Amino acid sequence: MKRKRKWNKRLLAPVLGLAVVLPAALPIHAASIQATVKSIEFIGMAAPADAKQMAQVYSGASVKVTYSDNSVKTFPLTYKTLFKSTDSIGGTIAGVSVDAKGKPIMDTSVPNNPVPFVSDSPDANSLFQVPGMSPTGLSGNALSLVTHYEYITANNAGKSAYGIVPASMSLTKLDQNKKTGELTPTELNKIDFSGVAGLWIPCNGSLSPWNTHLGSEEYEADARAYEADPKQTYVGSFVQNYYQDTTKVGNPYNYNYIVEVTVNKDNTSSVVKHYSLGRFSHELAKVAPDNKTVYFGDDGGNTMLFMYVADKEKDLSSGTLYAAKWIQTSAANGGSANLQWIKLGHASDSEVKSYIDQGLKFSDLFETSDKPADGFKAIKTYPSGKVEYLKVKPGMEKAAAFLESRRYAALLGATSEFNKMEGVTLNVQDKKVYVAMSYVEKAMEKDAKGTDPVDDIHVDKISAGVTYELALTGGQKDKNGAAIDSAYVPQTMKGLVWGEDLATPDAKGNTAADDKVANPDNVSYSEQLRTLFIGEDSGKHANNYVWAYNIDTHRLSRILSTPSGAEATGLQVVDDLNGFSYVMSNLQHPGDEMIVPEPLKAEVLHNIDMNFNNRKSGMVGYLSGLPSMKQLKDDAPVLSGGNKAVDKSLIVLRDETKAAGATLEWHGKNKEVVVTKGTHKLTLRVGAKTALIDSVTVNLPVATQVVKGKVMFSASVWNQFAET
Repeated sequence: MKRKRKWNKRLLAPVLGLAVVLPAALPIHAASIQATVKSIEFIGMAAPADAKQMAQVYSGASVKVTYSDNSVKTFPLTYKTLFKSTDSIGGTIAGVSVDAKGKPIMDTSVPNNPVPFVSDSPDANSLFQVPGMSPTGLSGNALSLVTHYEYITANNAGKSAYGIVPASMSLTKLDQNKKTGELTPTELNKIDFSGVAGLWIPCNGSLSPWNTHLGSEEYEADARAYEADPKQTYVGSFVQNYYQDTTKVGNPYNYNYIVEVTVNKDNTSSVVKHYSLGRFSHELAKVAPDNKTVYFGDDGGNTMLFMYVADKEKDLSSGTLYAAKWIQTSAANGGSANLQWIKLGHASDSEVKSYIDQGLKFSDLFETSDKPADGFKAIKTYPSGKVEYLKVKPGMEKAAAFLESRRYAALLGATSEFNKMEGVTLNVQDKKVYVAMSYVEKAMEKDAKGTDPVDDIHVDKISAGVTYELALTGGQKDKNGAAIDSAYVPQTMKGLVWGEDLATPDAKGNTAADDKVANPDNVSYSEQLRTLFIGEDSGKHANNYVWAYNIDTHRLSRILSTPSGAEATGLQVVDDLNGFSYVMSNLQHPGDEMIVPEPLKAEVLHNIDMNFNNRKSGMVGYLSGLPSMKQLKDDAPVLSGGNKAVDKSLIVLRDETKAAGATLEWHGKNKEVVVTKGTHKLTLRVGAKTALIDSVTVNLPVATQVVKGKVMFSASVWNQFAET
């Protein structure tokens, strides 16, 4: 015989977020049920209206949330600065360039005034939490932020320093306020790349599913040109600056790979270069939910779409590299195509590194001809941008595949006509990848002269660029009929968001429509908000923006403006980190290459100089005010037990059960359903206005019913159960 339950004050408290219904001998109170989120939309901001706004980074956007009782809450967004690249945090200048010994590299371009080289170009961010890291001393959560410093625009004398001075990354320890979510930097250190011969032009990056930072090295030096004349590339000056040794001789094959940074709980970091992911102009790497399949951006002209499938989950040290062939189906709005995948080869990091250590050169991999000849194939790829006649030397196929990935792939028939392929992000729920193509022109247009080796891509020109959507499927085979070991292989590619070119510039110098995306670069996707965020690197907008694009409603909203001439970089959406959400967003090189006409340009530059240390500072920061799903649920209006209308929306129980990974049992005799999710059970009966969550009776706002053979259950109560 079961013991009678003794009721006390603690048992009167809500269980699982629901009010308890007491035994029949005691008064029964109506359950307190919260509204559910009906829709989330971004309310965009206007473009900058005057010179002062054009010289700032700011947001005037907001997030509008509509609940199931049709009540509305608005969350204003503001831009928060973490630090400028010229700021010193804990004694270290954020954007300082360091040599192989960790010492600042000095700029001696102005006589008798040596100063450290400091980047004005912060790029990628990875914000994350390392379990077990010690507190910051400010009583908040300890977070980690890895940031790229892509290059240095100019030296102290005003001359270009691009590619000459080694690039860097920083690791910043942040304090996250437990009540407000505000982020405060407390410590910053430069990450040591001496074990991998330094870091070459790190562009964008991403956070891996296993909580490591995946950095990049873009714009690879042309190894063929370097072998003919080392002065044609930055390799020599790069290594001499990095090692502080004017006799040092570089090797282009040491650079242009994906770099993985692991942060430890003691706030130290370690670095590896993943040579088996191929050598090309890496914009970034993005990993699929299988923890094995990787997608890339390949920046430059005449570039390629690559994919990598690792041998093991959460281990990028060995795997198979593929390149895509574009089989066009439409030319409009960026075009669309089916994708065919060509296997380049399988290798481990150690295998590829051994080729580099042997000192292999371009001429060790390929035979060349100056004109068409038997056995030679014509290709055209970045970085040469010229028609080349090549063939692989016997036995050098694997070395060519991983050291000269694009040239080798072109010889096998992959498409090398993409132009300025930038950021990549992933929509897990819908199995979609999004890729930004900053300028859809040049090799992507029809080859009217008929001089290119191939013309796979011949779409309509959109200089303002296109963001593409790639659909992912499993069960695919490569060009030779071999199975591809991934359920996340891109099968089709089509334009999703595109800009609009203007025939003549407007009053601010815009040559692309200011209310549409121009030259997309960074992209990041929020699963919770079902929103694609797009950052610009535009030579067609007077100011570069960050946009929010809802993939369901197709609504496009401007949510951030950067100073004129600056690029919006470091875009990373962080959903629900300790109950707070962020849009990380940096800016680099403010005031550079402005398209604003005079006299407005002079006024804007004056303000930029005041705001950004005479154009020497980039900025690292984030959009604050973005609500997390936890906040939205915690703040949701109460629907019953008060004067507000009860939420009577219903869900198809079997569909929601499957989506939640739960199991469902149907007992037809008494029309009872039992849903099991982990250790919790939901028991309900058709026609009843109550249900059981575990042993707790819950009042339903509307009776459970059967419609067209499907059990329909209260949406709000299901949401409460699904969170257990």
